[in-house]
Amino acid sequence: MKDENIFNVNQLKRTNGKNTRPKTKSFGYQILGLGGGSTKAPYNITSYLVIAGGANGGGGWTGGGSGAGGMLSGSGTTLTPPGTYTLTVGGAGGVSSFVGDGVSVSSTGGGSGGPGGNSSPHGYAGGSGGGAGENASITGSGGAGIPGQGNNGGTSPSGTGSTGGGGGAGAVGQNGSGSSGNGGNGSANSITGSSITYAGGGGGSRDGGTAGNGGSGGGGAGNSSASNGQAGTANLGGGGGGARIPGSGGAGGTGVVILSVPTTEYSGSTTGSPTVTTDGSDTIIKFTGTGTYDA
Repeated sequence: MKDENIFNVNQLKRTNGKNTRPKTKSFGYQILGLGGGSTKAPYNITSYLVIAGGANGGGGWTGGGSGAGGMLSGSGTTLTPPGTYTLTVGGAGGVSSFVGDGVSVSSTGGGSGGPGGNSSPHGYAGGSGGGAGENASITGSGGAGIPGQGNNGGTSPSGTGSTGGGGGAGAVGQNGSGSSGNGGNGSANSITGSSITYAGGGGGSRDGGTAGNGGSGGGGAGNSSASNGQAGTANLGGGGGGARIPGSGGAGGTGVVILSVPTTEYSGSTTGSPTVTTDGSDTIIKFTGTGTYDA
């Protein structure tokens, strides 16, 4: 009897072990593990805006206004998950970009205003070109802007004490004449849900007369006294205003990069601490410093 009981207990343990072995469950789990991962499909963003940094205003005796940062916008760009997209925001005169898998958008920094009292007072090329500085015997030419990003800077006639305004995204810089040239106006964009004007050119400085005003969209004004030009507005890409000696040209305004993504597709994964808001069915991701977005 004792031996039979021992046998029955052992038999029960073996039987229970066989009945509860999760062969089928384990196999099913492995199948789900291999095939359960999903890949998000590519999707189109609503729009983007990439604005480079505006340049510093021209210095010297009487410097030209500087050009605004290049401005690029577009819509329907395809993002491919799980790709990481890098958003680079340019400082004064610096490049801004939106780059990742299948995407490469880059805007060029503004061109500096030409130096006054220099043998080569011409404005410099950039996203928008810088205005020419003043020279007693040489007519200064404005720097060239890049078509599709911005406009040319204004010229300066010789021996007048006036200078050219920097180009803006929406208009060329004004030529110097009896007074110095105003900066070219920027261009409006509504990616954030509100119409905002970006990338205005800086105004030219003036020797003893009326200095140029900054263009709409963050351009800084020039100066007619012995002081610095006005700085361009940060995160609008405005050009700095020209300075009259012994001042310095106004600092160029930093750029900005903005993405508008359908909220149903927005991943919520970013670096660089962008400002995130919503507008209707879209999520707006505004980068004022360099960062990333994971599709």
